[in-house]
Amino acid sequence: MFEARFGAVSVLAIMVGMSSFAPAWAQTASTEDKESRQETVIVTGTTSFGATKSDTPIVETARSLSIETSDMIIDKGALNLAQSLTYISGVTAEPYGFSTRGDFPQSRGLELPRYRDSIQELFGSYNSTRTELYTIEQVEVLKGPASVLYGQGSPGGIVNYVSKAPREDFGGEIAVEAGNFDHYQIAGDVTGPVSGTDGKLLYRMVALYRDTGTQVDYVDDKTTVFMPSVSWQATPDTKFTVTGLVQDTESKAAAQFLPVKGTLFALDDGSYLDWNVYAGEPDFDHYNTESQQVTLLGEHQINDNWSVEGTALWRSGEADYNQSWPAFIGGTRYLNDVLGTDAFTDTTVARTFYEGDNTFDQKAADLRLRGSFVTGPLKHDILAGVQYQDVETDSDSAYYFAGGALSGDFSYAFDLKNPVYGNYPDQSVLDAIYVDNDPSTVEDIGVYISDQIAYDKWRFTLGVRSDNVENDNGTSVQKDDAVSTSVGVLYRFDNGLAPYVSYAESFETVVGTDSFSGEQLKPQEARQYEAGLKYEPTFVPGLITLAYYDIEISNLSNPNSIVGANSQQEGIAKLKGIEFEGRIQLDDVYLQAAASTIDAEDPNGYQLSAIPEEQASLWATWRPSERWNGFKAGAGIRYVGSTVSETATLRYETPSYTLGDLMVGYEWDQWDFTVNARNVTDEEYLTGCLTRGDCFPGLRRTVIASLRYKF
Repeated sequence: MFEARFGAVSVLAIMVGMSSFAPAWAQTASTEDKESRQETVIVTGTTSFGATKSDTPIVETARSLSIETSDMIIDKGALNLAQSLTYISGVTAEPYGFSTRGDFPQSRGLELPRYRDSIQELFGSYNSTRTELYTIEQVEVLKGPASVLYGQGSPGGIVNYVSKAPREDFGGEIAVEAGNFDHYQIAGDVTGPVSGTDGKLLYRMVALYRDTGTQVDYVDDKTTVFMPSVSWQATPDTKFTVTGLVQDTESKAAAQFLPVKGTLFALDDGSYLDWNVYAGEPDFDHYNTESQQVTLLGEHQINDNWSVEGTALWRSGEADYNQSWPAFIGGTRYLNDVLGTDAFTDTTVARTFYEGDNTFDQKAADLRLRGSFVTGPLKHDILAGVQYQDVETDSDSAYYFAGGALSGDFSYAFDLKNPVYGNYPDQSVLDAIYVDNDPSTVEDIGVYISDQIAYDKWRFTLGVRSDNVENDNGTSVQKDDAVSTSVGVLYRFDNGLAPYVSYAESFETVVGTDSFSGEQLKPQEARQYEAGLKYEPTFVPGLITLAYYDIEISNLSNPNSIVGANSQQEGIAKLKGIEFEGRIQLDDVYLQAAASTIDAEDPNGYQLSAIPEEQASLWATWRPSERWNGFKAGAGIRYVGSTVSETATLRYETPSYTLGDLMVGYEWDQWDFTVNARNVTDEEYLTGCLTRGDCFPGLRRTVIASLRYKF
């Protein structure tokens, strides 16, 4: 694998070297410029390469869309993609607690697929690097089914992030961080025109190196990121941007899969486990990932009414993944309980050993024609596109369940309360059970068209898309097709109120043959009804939204209670909820509030696992403009309700928790010093427990001090 051999000195050297392209140092943006940019984001939202593939203002979009800009993310002290979403309504950002293998946010109780610049960036599990926040301008969450724009996917919506792109004026920054858990990071970002090109050629270089420990013993992280980009203004009407991204991470898996007994429930002696215990093997475990990608963005203005734009992406990733963890044997998984003996301590577990080699390769393109014209009293904004995607994933692994304990071999038994390391299977044991699977490929082509029609203060949205998907797992080929639609109606009053209703659909292929009917399995299908109210105040910059949604997912696996079924896809899940979100700029104070409730049931009528029924948050940032000019402070509070995991015979309820975040800093000249603390009271909490027998500890207090020099 590509080695992370560029450290802090290399990052700094690259930033200084790239600055030679520009003629002179530039001054930082004024306070007025920053406020103007923030107001624009609050009101209008996104760009044509964003989640809605349009520049339609959020207040005129009959869907729920939330945006966090890079400035907002920095203020809140988010360190990864999941943390950047913790103040967004209806999003469960960290359902599986502290993690190093990836980000697993969920919206409206369902998975959020990961997109960059409107192209899906992640497929499969544990085969690529995590998103680095330092490479992006903003994060967007489009909630609910989105197949009209994106083809097959989750009914929960999508998370899209917009990459940093070259700018016309020279500028940049060098940023260093230090914090608890031995966190150290240096990053740089420089952009501007290439000398001698009359502004037709722009560049940007983003680089980062991080070396950090974590709250879990033995779990460290070393990450290197390089993201160069070049924009070429070929003609006044034509622009191309090419972005490269190389990322390498060496780490271990932070998920320890700790038993419910000792975490959610007390041990026999009334005590609890140390939630930061490392249940793996330091010399065996590792989770090393790398990825490379090239993105091409193109825009061409044909005439005053028509333009064409597109995105093309090539991406490749791999993960070298070894981990050992307490085996899922029964609800508690302790050997004494399983075997009915007292030969071990009451905290001794069998351990599973896993070795995986996972890869993926992706080629994708999305070409769009955009038109704006008038027919009588109607103004049309047309979007027509063709999207192609070809993804190959390969997962080869060895899985040594319980380390042979069920066959009477207790060689690898492990005491979670008194850990002793250095005992794991020889490589020959894993080689003997290693499975080299055939690669799987998914090829998808979709054609779509939508029209946003403006009539006086009315806004009508109509969309339809046709997809053809082919899955090839190496032994069989399955072909699916689907037609997805969306409809929205919104009325914009002069006082800033905008009520709306909308309907949207999604689908997701299911590979296999129905064991009852003998026919090919149908795609999972979902439909959503949404009704809401948006309010853009006329007296201050801001946006307030209230939404109710009703989602039904069909063609799921059958409920346990079905007798004499005609197929194995008669299951239906239902999700209903209410979401509130408000963002307001009041002079020197920025306020952001969110609250949501959800009633979600799987086909058996059970509540969705690890999804809280209620969530709420409030964040405030103060930047005084007069006497204390330069000072800044922020504070936030996050409430996450209890979660449930249940079957017909078992039910675990994980308690609710409330966390506080703080920010304080000072900006002077070209310097910016900030201290962020997340979970400032160091609350110990579980984000959820599953009926298979394990629980997920949440994130402990992190305190990070950062110093930025902007030029």
